[in-house]
Amino acid sequence: MKKIIAMLLVGTMGITTLTGCGSTAAKEKEVTEGATDEIKEEAQSPAEEKAEEATDEATDVTIKVAAIETAYGVDMWTKVCEAFTAKTGIKVELTTDKSLEDVIGAQMKAGDYPDVVHLATGRPAALTETLIKENGLEDITDVLSMTVPGEEKNVSDKIAGGFTESSLTNPYNDGRTYMAPMFYSPCGLFYNSALFEEKGWSVPVTWDEMWELGEKAKAENIALFAYPTAGYFDAFFYALLYEAGGSEFFAKATNYEEGIWDSPEAVQVFDIIEKLSAYTEKSVPSNANNDNYLKNQQLILDNKALFMPNGTWVIGEMKDAPRADGFSWGFTALPAIADGKDAYSYTWFEQMWIPAAAENKDAAKQFVAYMYSDEAAGIFAAAGAVQPITGFADQLEGDNKLFYSIYDNGAKAALGSFAATDPVEGVNFADTVFGTVNSLVSGDKTKQEWIDSIKKDSDLLRAALK
Repeated sequence: MKKIIAMLLVGTMGITTLTGCGSTAAKEKEVTEGATDEIKEEAQSPAEEKAEEATDEATDVTIKVAAIETAYGVDMWTKVCEAFTAKTGIKVELTTDKSLEDVIGAQMKAGDYPDVVHLATGRPAALTETLIKENGLEDITDVLSMTVPGEEKNVSDKIAGGFTESSLTNPYNDGRTYMAPMFYSPCGLFYNSALFEEKGWSVPVTWDEMWELGEKAKAENIALFAYPTAGYFDAFFYALLYEAGGSEFFAKATNYEEGIWDSPEAVQVFDIIEKLSAYTEKSVPSNANNDNYLKNQQLILDNKALFMPNGTWVIGEMKDAPRADGFSWGFTALPAIADGKDAYSYTWFEQMWIPAAAENKDAAKQFVAYMYSDEAAGIFAAAGAVQPITGFADQLEGDNKLFYSIYDNGAKAALGSFAATDPVEGVNFADTVFGTVNSLVSGDKTKQEWIDSIKKDSDLLRAALK
């Protein structure tokens, strides 16, 4: 399941510290001098201009890069650092560890900061969150206007739409970017594309079209919808919040703003989920648990339901399961609220940032910009890590090309989650919001009872915001 997949992102190898991305130990640091490519003289950001002025001295600059070691392995980081040095002349001292916080946290307390850190929010040690609260992250908004080293495009032209427009990259909601998006995994609706071809059905573009398809499917004893467990409604719900009111509404809802659940946008969200529950296969709630969720996913493979919300890991989970003749995975974003409105697909992604106390900020920004080069993206992709770069999915193969091209095909990325709070006794907001879907499908609770519970818990959490 997705929680297991998320845990797999944390690898099991020990600490590795490399200088110039070579293989020598820390006490025997060996500087690998790379060839310096001439930086193109174009319209540049202040950081880029400073970097160009320092080009002649690049061989004397070494940046310290710290990256969390995950299931993708350390080799890709070594190769990327070597390629960066060859491109810019800026050398890299690389540190990777499965518990990166333990390594760099102690160093930072002693005043020794990395220049670049690849470490996402949401980890138990919460080092990134601590830096956010202490205003310890460098503003990297100017990186977006920098030219990608070795290319002619700006960073902002490379990053897919929506990835720099959420609290995951702009934690202070001040219109400034402090964290760069890295390595994403899209979520959306999975279906059997062969069944649609056989029936002559089109994938719904709007929710009105979804309901029309639901009636056609019902006439053939096929449910419109299923879900593995109610917990899978997190990505679904977040994407729907974006569709109803955009990033501003999403931010208000996920920060428990007073009265937000009575807004027209929230009413739309509740109405859609209530209607969708009526089109959901009725056996789903009884199997929506950790023991039997595969039975719900099997409904799609058996053509007993058309759509289910899930992530890219579902392909591996169901690779040995029986399926209808000719079955072929299809993947789409949620239908839009109406014609001309944006469709969204939720995505999980990691983050890279520069400490405000970093010594070599200009060179560090060059490194961050290089992460969006085709060269770096190719190295990462070979290890299974996909960068959120527009058009890059065309270079992928098989199912991965289908999944990761979703943002190239018009969908926008939905990003973020409910804000963290101090513990509130008796409140499990995820269960209140997502878990109650089982009761909507079974008829044990009404939409209004669900809304009342959300409003009650939201009021309590608002007072407990960190």
